[in-house]
Amino acid sequence: MLGTASYKVQRRILIGTFLLAPLALLFVFTLLPVLNMFYYSLLEWKGLGDNTRFVGLGNYSRIFSNPEYFSVLTVSLYYLLGTFLQLALALFFATLISYGVRFREFFKGVMFFPFLMNGVAIGFIFLYFYRPDGTLDSFLRLIGAGDAVRYWLRNPGLINISLAATSVWRYMGFNFVIFLGAIQSIPGEIYDAAAIDGANKWQQFLYIIYPSIKRIVQLNLILAINGAISVFEIPYIMTGGNNGSRTFVIQTVETAFKYNKFGLASAMAVVLFFIVLLVTGMQNLFFKKEDQ
Repeated sequence: MLGTASYKVQRRILIGTFLLAPLALLFVFTLLPVLNMFYYSLLEWKGLGDNTRFVGLGNYSRIFSNPEYFSVLTVSLYYLLGTFLQLALALFFATLISYGVRFREFFKGVMFFPFLMNGVAIGFIFLYFYRPDGTLDSFLRLIGAGDAVRYWLRNPGLINISLAATSVWRYMGFNFVIFLGAIQSIPGEIYDAAAIDGANKWQQFLYIIYPSIKRIVQLNLILAINGAISVFEIPYIMTGGNNGSRTFVIQTVETAFKYNKFGLASAMAVVLFFIVLLVTGMQNLFFKKEDQ
């Protein structure tokens, strides 16, 4: 008994020792910055020196009393719609390739390659793609659709659609690979039994594939929607938030580094943090009810 007790103590010490380093990194690089963000959100601070003034919930009152700060959230709706298109296309191509097509390895690489590219590079590529007389305009004229040529990044009615399409192109490959891996984990005997029973491809997807990867689809949907709410990279690089493409995150960054209102920007970051938590919680509740 003494030996068993000694082994348990040693085991706990060993586990605690191995956990010490990752927990310390988690605290220093994640929890501590979050706590500092909450603290700074209660201050009026220009970001330099110790010239701070405690304002309590004044920054939050300013955010919720000024509709300008929340009006930019409507831009996220474009990316939210793009999220559903992105997941649908990723699931379609993953299912198609899982059934077996020629050059499947080539197509897998082509689909996943955009996700490997740097966001800055993608921004510059699509700046040329959307520019007047650029790649898109030249292609439309080539196929005889010159009347469809528009100012893709200058027209306020088209700019967010163009940016959302860029985001779909970039992140679809990530979802595609996740879905493909989940689909390929389904035993082939199930497909053989379904084929013997006369199930076509659509029925196999509806009654075999989707139920088997439902959890993966839900997880990707949660991540994609949260990303749509907090989108920053693509619109900031391509337009700088101009012409009605400013997102909540771009507005937060500008508040901090352009107008030197770090306390207000921290409060905006806290508000976005709770919005993401709220949306995630609502999605989890919805999926739990759907599973019952």
